[in-house]
Amino acid sequence: MRVRILYHDHCFDGAASAAFFSRFLEDQFHPGAEFLFTGMAHTASQIFDDALFDGDVNAIVDFKYSSNPKLTWWFDHHQSAFLSPEDAEHFARDRSGRKMYNPEFRSCTGYIAAVTREKFSYEAADLAELVKWADIIDGAQYRSAREAVELQAPALKLMLVIEAAKGSEPVQDIIRMMRRKELAEIIADPRIAELFRPLYERHLRSIDIIGKQARCKNGVIFFDLADFDLEGYNKFIPYDLFPDSIYTVSVSISSFRTKVSVGSNPWAPSEPTHNLASICERYGGGGHARVGAISFPKGALEQARKVAHEIVAELERGSE
Repeated sequence: MRVRILYHDHCFDGAASAAFFSRFLEDQFHPGAEFLFTGMAHTASQIFDDALFDGDVNAIVDFKYSSNPKLTWWFDHHQSAFLSPEDAEHFARDRSGRKMYNPEFRSCTGYIAAVTREKFSYEAADLAELVKWADIIDGAQYRSAREAVELQAPALKLMLVIEAAKGSEPVQDIIRMMRRKELAEIIADPRIAELFRPLYERHLRSIDIIGKQARCKNGVIFFDLADFDLEGYNKFIPYDLFPDSIYTVSVSISSFRTKVSVGSNPWAPSEPTHNLASICERYGGGGHARVGAISFPKGALEQARKVAHEIVAELERGSE
């Protein structure tokens, strides 16, 4: 029995969702199955190739819906969960009881844990820490921006490795460990600790770079990192640098895309009023009400910068 799980790559909640869900499937349905993981990234022309669904059982967690008939399970909690109205209609017609969507949950991991407990009477007490931290990290439930930036807790150190490590293999190593091990045990693993050290040094450099590049006007932070290798920067750095801000907009590039990131300050002095997922959807992106992103082709830097400045102007007007 081969079980293929597609998950949101380089995302703590994506990794935790894959770990929790695969553990559920193994415990409840497919003991002894071979679990295979595929990291998914949002791209300018998002498609699900048929070859991705090569398991006897195929699942997507914490990522967009696919109408592929080979898809067995789906869990997501993003406002922008469907690539097209047709996909949304396909989901609405599904009667399998194995495709789940609820944008009210802070994390997909928490959603999976709730559904499997309520519908399948499944409990995994040893994964309670994993679920708790997925909610904290994906729901930005930190006590302060400084806590999110200092990275003292084992979960936050793992978050850095998951978000910033090159390639999907380290993330999948962590997923496999998350299924059975405590988070402190995982970050202490020599392979993971070796990855963490240079990434933490890079994190410290990124604080300095963002501090020099960012400016804040009318509660909106903007910075452009296209000239720096910082695609995986900690998104709470701007709020630690500008605690009175409400929104942040940034431009960055990676090996496969140009990205505009849009976020809101969880500790803002006034409540954010814009739905950032809806703003990003206008440009082909998506996300949640409080955080979103838009992916452009790698060479479309000027287009991305134009969109970023349009969003900055819109948010600045709303913050006046």
